[in-house]
Amino acid sequence: MHMQHHKASAKTSDPFILEPSWQAVLNDELQLPYMQELAAFVAQERAGLIPIYPKAELVFNALKMSPYQKVKVAIVGQDPYHGPGQAEGLCFSVPCGMPLPPSLKNIFKELKTDQGIELPLHGSLSSWAEQGVLLLNSTLTVRQGEPMSHHGRGWEQFTDAVIKILCKREEPVIFVLWGKLAQDKWQYLNINELVRHPVLMAAHPSPFSAFRGFFGCRHFSKINELLEKQGDSPIDWGLNK
Repeated sequence: MHMQHHKASAKTSDPFILEPSWQAVLNDELQLPYMQELAAFVAQERAGLIPIYPKAELVFNALKMSPYQKVKVAIVGQDPYHGPGQAEGLCFSVPCGMPLPPSLKNIFKELKTDQGIELPLHGSLSSWAEQGVLLLNSTLTVRQGEPMSHHGRGWEQFTDAVIKILCKREEPVIFVLWGKLAQDKWQYLNINELVRHPVLMAAHPSPFSAFRGFFGCRHFSKINELLEKQGDSPIDWGLNK
């Protein structure tokens, strides 16, 4: 029994060290060869001249802030922000003091329409993450100024595994898929355990597509209605604390 427990905790040979509850449920995934290759690739990239975002300690911030059993909602993003100081390991989120990226502005516009919440004074979504909103990008690192530069190196396979393991959970998780890439990822996973997991879909909040159905989706209200129906406490979406 003791051996089993030991196996699930982080070892120095693990390619990445995650928050303990995620380390335990993703232990088998972390041992797969592609994870070693991915870790080596990221280390090599960090040794180069072009900065890599987010900082190493923030790469798994989404998992760190929303432990496995505490996840109520999962919002699936794409690629970390590629400008200096923007990425903080939570999809769509930027640290306090950073200008709001266009997609985040549109998320806040919909939040105001839907919930009557005044536009936040900063763009950090960490208070959502602390309430169990997993803000997971599909790719977890990027080169400065080069969007999608770490695409196809293994991160997508890892984040697929995160979604699959959440789907195996008995307690429902509300999956929120904004835009074609998040929806394609979902289709590709072909998960059959969907009966107990609600899925909300809308266009991406980017200025290129928000008018095609992101505006007016009222996902924030819908999430809270679903949570209350499940007997869970709703998310406080307000950020001006």
